[in-house]
Amino acid sequence: MKHYLKLVNFELGRFIKVYLVLIAITIISQIAGIIVHSNNFVGRANESMTTMEQFAAQNGTLMMSDFMLTLWFLGPIALCIAALIFYCFLIWYRDWFGKNTFVYRLLMLPTARLNILLAKASAVFLMVLGLVSLQLVLLIAEQALLQTIVPDVLRTDMSIAEMGNRTGFLQVLIPESFTGFLSNYGIGFMMVFILFTAILFERSYRWKGILLGAVYAALAVTVFLLPLIIQLILGMNYLYPMEVFLAMLTLGILVTGTSIWLSHYLLNRKVTV
Repeated sequence: MKHYLKLVNFELGRFIKVYLVLIAITIISQIAGIIVHSNNFVGRANESMTTMEQFAAQNGTLMMSDFMLTLWFLGPIALCIAALIFYCFLIWYRDWFGKNTFVYRLLMLPTARLNILLAKASAVFLMVLGLVSLQLVLLIAEQALLQTIVPDVLRTDMSIAEMGNRTGFLQVLIPESFTGFLSNYGIGFMMVFILFTAILFERSYRWKGILLGAVYAALAVTVFLLPLIIQLILGMNYLYPMEVFLAMLTLGILVTGTSIWLSHYLLNRKVTV
């Protein structure tokens, strides 16, 4: 456990500068965006030839969900997602292609190689949770900022749950229930392990490994989605929603366990430096 925690801390430290830049971009973009968006709306109301009540009746009130569909809000989220996906590749390939081929020292550490895999996955997961937590705090701050700029008559206040219902994508990032959280982020964690396994296939077998990794990733995703695929092919819903959920949960655990086992095997027996 001690070696694992050190590896997690090490992996986090290697990406911390870029991570802090992503946080700064998100905060600056969204705070600036809510100020610009709110002031523009109030400015339109002031410039109209009607009262604010009439303007609201004709144009509707301003809601946080309106701002959440702008580039100010979506841009940094898309950037963070792209950066973390890229980091899933970088976290492995920089060890091979970085200065002094660091993978030599990493694989020679006096610890189980499985800890290397788990530490890298944990680092990615912690960064995702950090950005999601930041977004939750920002939503609360942005709602408060909107309330100070926009008069009561021109706005409609919303809870986090209402924002999620209006936008849809927010429910994926910030689920309403603990079950939804485990489901959404469990799938994300599974996909990270599938990707890591595909990368290790490439590192183990080079050009042939690219094909093996792609085939494994496709097969793993297909197995996970099997209950939905079968129902789609048959054109009938033979299972209740809860039964579909339990079946996909079981298959997700199976796929994740298989990915970890394969990655462990490749790290111990096949990976070359």
